[in-house]
Amino acid sequence: MNIPDDAAARRAVKPVICYPVETLPQPDLAAYAGFRAHAIKTGEVLAHPREAATFRVPAGGFFRITSVEGPQVGDLNLWHADDLSERFYSGKTRALHGTHVTTGQRLWSSFPTLRPMATITTDTLGWYGKDDFGGSVHDVIGTRCDPYTHNLLSGGQYHHCCHSNLTRALADATGLPLHDAEAHVHDVLNVFMCTGFTRDTGQYFMKASPVRPGDYLEFFAEIPLLGALSACPGGDCSTVHSSDQAACYPLLVEVFETPADMLGDWQGPALNGYDRSHGR
Repeated sequence: MNIPDDAAARRAVKPVICYPVETLPQPDLAAYAGFRAHAIKTGEVLAHPREAATFRVPAGGFFRITSVEGPQVGDLNLWHADDLSERFYSGKTRALHGTHVTTGQRLWSSFPTLRPMATITTDTLGWYGKDDFGGSVHDVIGTRCDPYTHNLLSGGQYHHCCHSNLTRALADATGLPLHDAEAHVHDVLNVFMCTGFTRDTGQYFMKASPVRPGDYLEFFAEIPLLGALSACPGGDCSTVHSSDQAACYPLLVEVFETPADMLGDWQGPALNGYDRSHGR
C-alpha cells in the first residue's frame, strides 16, 4: 500500500455536520407535558417473546413501551394510520439526530411527507449516554433482524426474527396478504437496544441492554399512527439474535388519548413544503 506524504494532514481535516438542526422546529415539551397530565389510557397490548403486536394512537395522544418481566429489546415500525406509504424513515432520523435518539428528539417520516411522526417525551434510560465502547441506547442504525440475512449467513429458515414478526402483525392488523404487508415493513427504531460501531473495523455491534423491568420509552403522536412492535428473538441482545437461544421477555405498549378540549389549538405538523417539481 502506498501511503501519500500528506496522509496525516488529510486525516486531520475537521468534520462538518451534514445537517445542522438549529433551524428545525423544536417540540414544545412543556405543552406535551400538559397534554400528558390529562391523557386517558385507552388500551394496551403485549408483544410476546419472538412475536409482534400492533397498536393505534390518535394524533395528540401518547404511547409508552415498557419492559415488564426482563431485559428485552424491541423493533418498532410506525406508519400513518390512514396511509401506509407514509412511514418511519430511520435513515433521515439518524441524519438529523444522530445514531441514537432520546427525549426531545423525533421520528421522521419518509419522502415526500418528511415530517415528525412522533416525539420522544420520556426516556428512563436517558442516563446511559455513551459508554466507553461507543455504545448507546435506542438506535436508528440497525435495520432489524431478518430471515434473509440469517439464511445468507447461516442457512436455514427462521421465521421469528423481527422482520417476519412485523410482517405477520401488519398483515393481521390490515387484512393485507402476507407478501403485500411485507413490502411495508421498514427499518426500525431499536427500542432499548445498546449498540454502536467498533473503532477499528467500523462494524455494527450490540451488547447487553441496560433496560430493566419498569423502564420505558414514551412518545407523543404528532400524526395518527399505526405502530408495530416486535419483541426481538435476541432478548437483551447480549449474545445472538435470529435464534431461539436467548432468553426473551414480553414488551408492553400502552396507549393514551388526550381529550380534544385539552389539545386546544394544537395542530399536527404540515406535510413537507417542497413543491416536488424536481427542476421540471
